[in-house]
Amino acid sequence: MDNDRPFGFDPDDIDRVIREAGEQFRQLQDQFVKFLGQPSGSAPRRAPEPETTGSAGDGVWAVYSVDADGLARVEQVYRTELDALRAHKNNTDPTRSVRFLPYGVSVGVLDASG
Repeated sequence: MDNDRPFGFDPDDIDRVIREAGEQFRQLQDQFVKFLGQPSGSAPRRAPEPETTGSAGDGVWAVYSVDADGLARVEQVYRTELDALRAHKNNTDPTRSVRFLPYGVSVGVLDASG
């Protein structure tokens, strides 16, 4: 056995394997991109969308009811949706509902539309 090939391969073999693996990876990437229906190359970047109050969680979950005149009255507010839904789970009153209210929004948005 040569001193150049103590394990049965030389550095050129390693370079060749890495080069071929890179080419196969690029082909696989192109096939994957075609499968997704995007043009080859990098997809255009979109500007980040601003975070909304609802997605940031800046508000409360309200359990409210609407009276015969269509005006909403908040009965209770909760920090999380899960807490509000738990409080509302045995509800049989069709005028009572749960909804997220961002801070700064008037309760009037819950009024029934006439």
